[in-house]
Amino acid sequence: MKVCVVGGTGNISTSIVSRLVEAGHEVTVFNRGQTGTLPRGVRRIAGDRQDRGNFERVIRAERFDAGIDMICFNAEDARSALRAFQGVRHLIHCSTVCTYGVQYDWLPVTEDHPLRPASEYGRDKAAADHVLLEAYHREGFPVSIIKPSTTFGVRWFMLRQIAWEGGWVDRVRKGKPIVVCGDGRALHQWLHPDDAALAFVHMLGRSRCIGQTYNMTRREFASWADYHRTAMKVIGRDVELVGVPLANLLAAKIPGVGICESIFSHNTIYNPDRLMRDVPEFRPRVPLEHMLGAVLEAMDREKRVPDSDLETWEDRLIAAQRAVR
Repeated sequence: MKVCVVGGTGNISTSIVSRLVEAGHEVTVFNRGQTGTLPRGVRRIAGDRQDRGNFERVIRAERFDAGIDMICFNAEDARSALRAFQGVRHLIHCSTVCTYGVQYDWLPVTEDHPLRPASEYGRDKAAADHVLLEAYHREGFPVSIIKPSTTFGVRWFMLRQIAWEGGWVDRVRKGKPIVVCGDGRALHQWLHPDDAALAFVHMLGRSRCIGQTYNMTRREFASWADYHRTAMKVIGRDVELVGVPLANLLAAKIPGVGICESIFSHNTIYNPDRLMRDVPEFRPRVPLEHMLGAVLEAMDREKRVPDSDLETWEDRLIAAQRAVR
């Protein structure tokens, strides 16, 4: 197929592009051309999708068979995608499990769960999903929606529960304790981008997937405390995990704490059975330990491990928590 990937050099889409090439598709990416390299044979169209008129004209003129939209973040982006991809056989839209929010009626969460997004990101993605599904029901527009859970690889840093930063790796190496939220027992799922790419690539052109929404994650789950212990094994040093209540984390205004409040402090387990049924090639195989090892290697190679001595908020939190014990 002649496939356009909107994005193409990001956390998940880098793997998607590589797997599309391996599968023999003719691949074009549409992005600003500011990051990432492309596999041989992949064509880049440089442009900003927020310049909607140009984006839509360019994509329509190419007459793609299919599209994979990795950077559709709100309802206006979705409406623009509908105009741009008129006439395609299939459009796959990357959404997020954040559309469900964290007020769950049942676990694991299935695709028919009510949507109660707890963040602006989740609300905007839910609005985009609605626009696209409405187009399917009203006009038969051939869209499928994939909702990834936490998916990360070498394009990112090694995640942690409470903050959006990578300096904790240096803390562990220096033998410093690290903070988790509460008791660290909140349950979560993690997926490698290479496994995620299997869902996108093998869904292309499958009529049974059109008009459907899919959770994309592995069946297995673990606590954040277990995640951090696995990370410590990869890093090569074991340190103390110090539990701090979410309210204290929010009051301290630590960097990136919003991700903990909106999702990482809650039990978040999603059911991928529908995806595994309709796209049987989606069988996640990369274990967490291997995923963390690859990310750590990339962070070291690219010198992306911050010096934890330059940030003191974690030491202050730990001292305050020990003072009240």
